[in-house]
Amino acid sequence: MLEITGIGGIILLILDIWAIISVVGSGATTGKKVLWVVLILLLPLLGFILWLLFGPRSGRV
Repeated sequence: MLEITGIGGIILLILDIWAIISVVGSGATTGKKVLWVVLILLLPLLGFILWLLFGPRSGRV
């Protein structure tokens, strides 16, 4: 299992929080929001990358 510690871990934590806030603020259905948040929480690095590529976009412009 990949462990990210130190400054890399802090940066990943900040990026994951940003991704979760963006998912919650998106126009996606509640079910999709829950799935994205769970994916980001369970697989922080992979979940973040997948969210960047395929995730719902924020409702704000």
